Amino acid sequence: MAMAEQQQQIEHSHLAIRGLNLHVAQAGTGELGTVLFLHGFPEIWYSWRHQMLAVAAAGYRAIAPDWRGYGLSDQPPEPEAAVYRDLEEDLLAVLDALSVPKAYLVAKDFGAMPAYDFALRHPNRTCGVMCLGIPFLHGGSSFTAMPEGFYILPCAVQEPGRAEADFGRYDVKRVVRTIYILFSRSEIPTAKEDQEIMDLADLSTPLPEWFTEEDLAVYTSLYEKSGFVYPLQMPYRSLHKRHPIEDPKFEVPVFVVMGEKDYVIKFPGVEAVLKNGTMEKFAPDLKITYIPEGSHFVQEQFPDKVNELLLGFLKDHPVA
Repeated sequence: MAMAEQQQQIEHSHLAIRGLNLHVAQAGTGELGTVLFLHGFPEIWYSWRHQMLAVAAAGYRAIAPDWRGYGLSDQPPEPEAAVYRDLEEDLLAVLDALSVPKAYLVAKDFGAMPAYDFALRHPNRTCGVMCLGIPFLHGGSSFTAMPEGFYILPCAVQEPGRAEADFGRYDVKRVVRTIYILFSRSEIPTAKEDQEIMDLADLSTPLPEWFTEEDLAVYTSLYEKSGFVYPLQMPYRSLHKRHPIEDPKFEVPVFVVMGEKDYVIKFPGVEAVLKNGTMEKFAPDLKITYIPEGSHFVQEQFPDKVNELLLGFLKDHPVA
């Protein structure tokens, strides 16, 4: 379906949420329930376009906000004060503003962390959680064992302003383009001693075949609006501020979908958690599925497969 046709089926509005105006994309009427989609970085509401239309056609209401500081949503007045709990509270306020009693949470990348926390703290407002690319890591993941050029390190803890200077060498389109190329690979983006992350792909490097110039133009326009000041704070510089919930126990079904070629699997502790049964201790109703050849952007790379899995999850766990 062409982007213009997609846009006609998806409605856009702003909600007054905790002192900010948050942009929300919506589709569907919701006879069977509401699905709240939570994006990661460098994504935006648009990264869920395929899934929104699929669940809307199946009888659900699809809601995809831009996180605070992202895309068409307002910038927080103090981005350096960003904490994950703000995102969780925003989700609760969005559901209240739209008069949604409970919703399925479908999350990606760093969006998975507030989704997991929300489900743990608000099981009465949650039908189930489906997360792509990030399992539930109680206590978080340590990056101390990662190589010096690991992409999160300059973003998060090294040399204040370094990541901003790296991004600032190029226009927004080039930055988004580079990040999508790097994050769609199976290897962890790692710069050499004389490189910055933006040096790892140039304009001669092709986009992933499933990511079009039209898609890039949409992402570019949205990040031109928001910039990267807040996205560098959330998630990267806020990782240490996320406090794990003591003795977590999910009361709702949890579904983790991983691309087999997702570089995140190589993060410390991630593969072990997926395969050694750790997650079952916290999520009694747990399912883990792998998509062959799937990258970190599996919902855009293989939308039909992800839609099939998502609709199956919704059907198997109807709203009580």
